Amino acid sequence: MDPDADEDTVSDLVAGALDGDSASWDRLVERFTPLVLSIVRRNRLQDAEAQDVVQTVWLRLVEHLGAIREPRALPGWIATTTRNECHHVTGGHRPVPSADLDARGRPDDAAPAPDRALLEGERHEALLAALAELPERQRELLLLLIEDPPLPYEEIGRRLGMPIGSIGPTRARAIARIRSHRAVQALLEV
Repeated sequence: MDPDADEDTVSDLVAGALDGDSASWDRLVERFTPLVLSIVRRNRLQDAEAQDVVQTVWLRLVEHLGAIREPRALPGWIATTTRNECHHVTGGHRPVPSADLDARGRPDDAAPAPDRALLEGERHEALLAALAELPERQRELLLLLIEDPPLPYEEIGRRLGMPIGSIGPTRARAIARIRSHRAVQALLEV
């Protein structure tokens, strides 16, 4: 048995939420909120608009949860719905902050090319989708490993109740799962 197996797969959580289990719904929201927030932040929405988008995404999921044929595709559905809601709120355009304009009113030449920014955004979304589907123990470990300033392994082991010798192998399994995730694989095929 895999010591890092997640007791709550996305399919289980969707089934539980459809059966009216509020704990399953709460776990879905907890797991995928970082994905929603990353897309909202990338669209540079103001606080009130951002909150509206987040609430609308979860409302849309409640409305369409029963129509989702493949629960493993839920991260992609959530990402697409969030992008669509951001687009709806902004009216199809994103405000350009004045700091991004030079004296002549043109976008700053140092700004990344639109295709590069788009690719970076897609990579970020794929990573968040893969991270959301990791077993909780692996997800928590990776999040602790990227803390700034870095945490010593002793502290990570203490927080997770994990022997220090298990941190490396657990990290390796988590990274392997992220690399094999369909959203990450799809980006590698491009």
